Amino acid sequence: MRETLNPNLQNPCDKPMLKKLFRPARAMHWNIIEKETIDEVIFRTTEARNRLLLELMARGGMRVSEVLSLTPNDVDGRRLIIRDSKGGRGEEVVFIPSKLAARFKEYISEKRIEPGQRIFSITYDAARLVVKKAGELVGIHLRPHDLRRHSATYASRAGTPIEIVSKVILRHTNLSTTQRYLGTVSEAEAMRWIENLYN
Repeated sequence: MRETLNPNLQNPCDKPMLKKLFRPARAMHWNIIEKETIDEVIFRTTEARNRLLLELMARGGMRVSEVLSLTPNDVDGRRLIIRDSKGGRGEEVVFIPSKLAARFKEYISEKRIEPGQRIFSITYDAARLVVKKAGELVGIHLRPHDLRRHSATYASRAGTPIEIVSKVILRHTNLSTTQRYLGTVSEAEAMRWIENLYN
């Protein structure tokens, strides 16, 4: 005799909480912002503090939290020391371009910021708002991490070895993290690079 299934029985794995825990990871997708656009965002930002915030993320590959934690004690010419790095790996070093380093030093001096005092005494939300408003100046939606991602993507596409992008600019421990971070290349972009390469 054939047994009939009880309609009140449910699969124990068919619960919303389990579905949420074990759902497949979504592929990350983000738009890569062109260098010319980022340059325009920076050049159109006239307030010195805000421009430095943007440049440290876009030219140094820094996280917004790292920028906000900087003190004059952490500034050594073109080297910036990150004391409490993400992931608890101890101190890390960020390298910035010489022109940016000179303006940064000048800003610290003009504002008479004490050695142990935070250089940017604003909140995380205020820094996000600075970035958002800077993006609005050129008609784009801009977030702090877009600037860090731009730093890595621009370096990679300018011919910087992936190991330098990963270990020096982004300070990732794993190269595969960097490769996912750089995102995908559109067909139009691929064709443009190939055209530039062989012309």
